[in-house]
Amino acid sequence: MLGILAILFSAGMLIGSVLLGQKGKRPAIKDTPYECGMLPIGSGNARLSVRFYLVAMLFILFDIEVVFLYPWAVVYKDMLRENGGMILGAMLSFMAILFVGYLYAVKKHAFDWKS
Repeated sequence: MLGILAILFSAGMLIGSVLLGQKGKRPAIKDTPYECGMLPIGSGNARLSVRFYLVAMLFILFDIEVVFLYPWAVVYKDMLRENGGMILGAMLSFMAILFVGYLYAVKKHAFDWKS
């Protein structure tokens, strides 16, 4: 009974909106998308440089680094009592690998927008 009522209600709303709606009574400019006060002229999907996507991927890579650093920093004091040297060495090696990746990206001019 509830399913039938839901279907009848949905169909009634759709039919009512078509019959009572104001389609065609307003100018076409009202139906164009609003783009910060500018008229939408030209293509809506402009091509972006590959460098944009490369910088986005590098941002995700270094953002994930921070995600791994926060839990380590929170529990570092408790873990320091057991085996602090090994924990610090593991984190420093993790940071060194990421730093080598950063240097590689800088060497390949991955962060240069103008070239």
